[in-house]
Amino acid sequence: MRSLTESQRIFICFFVFGLLNNILYVIILSAAIDLVGSATPKAVVLLADILPALTIKLIAPFFIHLIPYISRIWTLVGLSTTGMILISLSSSGSIGTKLFGIILASLSCGLGELSFLQLTHYYDERQSIGGFSTGTGGAGLFGSFLFMLLTNVMGIPVWIVLLMFAIVPSGFAGIYFYYLPEQGQGIEYEEIVQELTDDEEDEIVIEMNSKYNVQYMITHIWTTINEIKPLVIPYMIPLMTVYFSEYLINQGISPTLLFPLEELPRWLFSSYRDIYVVYGFLYQLGVFISRSSISFGIRVRHLGKLSILQFINVLITLCQSLYDLPFGNIWLMVILIFFEGLLGGLSYVNTFVSVSEQVPKSKREFSMGCVSISDGIGIVLAGCVSLWLERALCRQQVSRDRDWCLTGGSL
Repeated sequence: MRSLTESQRIFICFFVFGLLNNILYVIILSAAIDLVGSATPKAVVLLADILPALTIKLIAPFFIHLIPYISRIWTLVGLSTTGMILISLSSSGSIGTKLFGIILASLSCGLGELSFLQLTHYYDERQSIGGFSTGTGGAGLFGSFLFMLLTNVMGIPVWIVLLMFAIVPSGFAGIYFYYLPEQGQGIEYEEIVQELTDDEEDEIVIEMNSKYNVQYMITHIWTTINEIKPLVIPYMIPLMTVYFSEYLINQGISPTLLFPLEELPRWLFSSYRDIYVVYGFLYQLGVFISRSSISFGIRVRHLGKLSILQFINVLITLCQSLYDLPFGNIWLMVILIFFEGLLGGLSYVNTFVSVSEQVPKSKREFSMGCVSISDGIGIVLAGCVSLWLERALCRQQVSRDRDWCLTGGSL
């Protein structure tokens, strides 16, 4: 990698950051039916996998600037590795232990996405954002495919697969310390002060000495909220609604989008649990392709249209679950799931590129972190609705003598 140009190194480093940061999130969601079984809504795993990440994103704008990137990297490694070990080794334990491991991995994912999006501010933003977005899409594709291959096709126990992924987070440190160009590393207060005049330095010292003053903190909170407000309508709401729709499909509806096993190829579908895993892979394939689109110059500027299209997908999948219409076989359904992933990836990457193009440079690092809250809010709302929706749809299917949704996997 040392022989590559700096732009190429930036793209590759941020690609790996995105890949490593999101792959555990994808693996956990792919294993949702194995972690909690058929009796528990899969949205329980979704909420445990996203609520901690959303929480860290919500509170981070008020303090994250005080934490050096080096400290953040080691925190990511510790949280995610510990989380995956707990999940994998609690195969015979309670769901609570598994959920605690998921929470640790989720905290790592939220802190990682926030930090790496902010870190793009210090590099060529087209290369860094494009690399990170492509990497997060690649995490979905690689993670879901590998999980499907190892469990559906090769038959490796799920807990062993999860333990294998516990070593993945160590890659954060390797890439950050050995390959990432140095201009964005270890940004500290002392480095900023060196570039200031004596008067400016005195003002900052006075401000830092007053940081624990109650009035200062109140003012800081309201100032931060006011800086967030201009981001809500153009960026945050479109991204939030797209993610609400797609995760409503993924966690609340897709576990009930089932077809007779005798009509499906046995090498891929040996149980109804396998259908859920295949849906997850095809969704992630769509996400990977569309998140990579910015690297090929493809731009979507009307973010609201993506929200409308994704909501139409919700209506179609609801009709399929309730009435077995409009699709008579699984192959048309997998095309829709793939299209759903395309829309989600397009919304994600084009939202952050729009922020980088339209927000003043002085506010760009802050804005990147704030807008990253949006997808988490949409996912949490979808998870809350899915806790009820999956069970309601399953009960309706059972009343029609289609009890396939009652079957599931386990570790």
